[in-house]
Amino acid sequence: MTLHPQILEKEGKKEFVVLPYDEFIQLQEVIEEYEDLKDLRLVKETEQHAPTVSLAAVKKELGV
Repeated sequence: MTLHPQILEKEGKKEFVVLPYDEFIQLQEVIEEYEDLKDLRLVKETEQHAPTVSLAAVKKELGV
């Protein structure tokens, strides 16, 4: 992703960044995907030793 920021200064110091709307939306989506990935990794780590049931066992239990 390529960003085209405009830096706005206040009293000679960088204060704000303005992005084209489309780039802002892309950046927002990337951040959301990153957050989802972090959540997935956390769940995988905490659930790695949780008991599991095979698909065959579930089918048998449901009579499928």
